[in-house]
Amino acid sequence: MRVVVTRPEHSGERTARRLAEMGHEAILLPLTKPVHDAEAALKGLEETSGAIAVTSAEIIRVLEHVKPSLRSIIHRPLFAVGNATAQAAREIGFKSAVGVGGGNGAQLAELISQQSAEFGDLPLLYLAGSPRAAGFEARLAELGIAFRTVECYRMEDVMPDIGTLARVLADNPADAILFYSRETARRFFALPFLRVHSDTLAQTRMLCLSGAVAEVVPAALQSLVEIAAVPDEDSLLALLAAK
Repeated sequence: MRVVVTRPEHSGERTARRLAEMGHEAILLPLTKPVHDAEAALKGLEETSGAIAVTSAEIIRVLEHVKPSLRSIIHRPLFAVGNATAQAAREIGFKSAVGVGGGNGAQLAELISQQSAEFGDLPLLYLAGSPRAAGFEARLAELGIAFRTVECYRMEDVMPDIGTLARVLADNPADAILFYSRETARRFFALPFLRVHSDTLAQTRMLCLSGAVAEVVPAALQSLVEIAAVPDEDSLLALLAAK
């Protein structure tokens, strides 16, 4: 199958390799790119001493820029959404990193609440990006967990040129499109090209990481939506074999 990957370039290339191993043709169509602020991350780490939380693997790539400065910090507990993100954190030195497999921000907050006695009254440091979903911070507040949010990267729009969009979506329509976040889905369906060529997606499967992502797909295309059983890439890619 021809599968469009809407992730940023770095993570999109990793997904493309997985798709190739599965026998699919991956078409990279990044709609955002991360702009890192490693100094903000390092400052937040230096000014705090409690547990750390991350809800995006992009944070680990930010921390890779300040890896030599992490020696006095890597002993701290680190909580991550996703086992893969937790593993990436361990690879750069955070030996006690744990993840919520197939989870979301609210579930991560629950895990932290269950283990909060281990790091006492010290505020949690949330290393975050912008924009981001509000669920993690909202649930932390509901659970009475003190935390400090430090934004370490922001996602900037990438606007594919008309020629690229025509080649990917119109000249040889894709069989499926992968959507990993609400924001990316929103950007995709807001592309001016699709307003003019709305019929190009009439037979394309819309594979969404979660129900929240699927909500962004226009009503006219909802019949094409498929949602991963759990919000992780393994489950999302498993949808490709479902038909």
